[in-house]
Amino acid sequence: MSLLATRLLAIVGLLCCIVPVAAAQWLHEEREYMGTKITVEYRLPKSTNTPVEADALFESVFREFQRLDLMMNPWNPRSELARVNREAATRSVHTTPEIIDVVARALHYSQLSDGAFDISFASVGQHYNYREGQAPSQDVLARDRDKIDYTAIQLDRDRREIRFLKAGLQIDLGGIAKGYAVDRAIAILSNAGVSAAVVSAGGDSRILGDMGDRARTVGIRHPRREGEYAVLMPLADTAISTSGDYERFFIKDGVRYHHILDPGTGESALKVQSASVLAERAIDSDALSTTVFVLGVERGLALINALPGIDAIIIDGSGRLHYSEELLLSVDSK
Repeated sequence: MSLLATRLLAIVGLLCCIVPVAAAQWLHEEREYMGTKITVEYRLPKSTNTPVEADALFESVFREFQRLDLMMNPWNPRSELARVNREAATRSVHTTPEIIDVVARALHYSQLSDGAFDISFASVGQHYNYREGQAPSQDVLARDRDKIDYTAIQLDRDRREIRFLKAGLQIDLGGIAKGYAVDRAIAILSNAGVSAAVVSAGGDSRILGDMGDRARTVGIRHPRREGEYAVLMPLADTAISTSGDYERFFIKDGVRYHHILDPGTGESALKVQSASVLAERAIDSDALSTTVFVLGVERGLALINALPGIDAIIIDGSGRLHYSEELLLSVDSK
């Protein structure tokens, strides 16, 4: 059984959210960055004795989220990612080490999944407006669908340069950047002496340590029943990410249009309602939850079962739960 599966001590019933605790030594703060609510909780280390020190640590964490948000927001014309999108089809663009690292990891998962994970989905994704309930026409899809092509993203890690080999190709790091930011936040807390913490950014969370006498209870949201969980589980030293068709969506003519696009079609992936992945790092659980959502139950679980130390829980289109092999063994043993 994998290390992550052994941490899953029991499954009793799924939001990827952290069930809050009431403990005097735990501090909690929330802010909005990266288009979602960021929640930071940590247990005061013995070396931190004053409210001023505690506030300074929160500020350090939230400054990092703000910095990465300003860098990687494709909708902000002044962001570094927006500049890359404007210029990379005409020349090699020298960019930040953070963007290079995230794009490199994204391309790893593109290759691993044969394109089911593809940050160039934005070539078509830019034409959706979920607030206004607008989807691109079939003509627009036919025109831009072939621009979704991760193999046309050329990366030079040594020179910190990126280039697009197709005109009109655009990238969006929304399926991996929040996980990367969560990992950075955990590193800041850990380097400050924190041994127990939870950082969440929307559907991406990472747990450092535990509650002291028990694991931290994590719930995965029921995709069709507001305020309910489909699964509750105790976790420690684990990242968990959930991709769901309920996060940004609209329904038109009986069709649910949501933000997780199938790179092969440019349209919303419709095989499952929710995919949750457990991994050591949030950058990996973030990318893989999107990947599994696109692949669907059979292909998604086949991928996860082939990856050491990775586990998944999927809710299919009819609401049925599916577990990766290591988790299924854990469930059957209870």
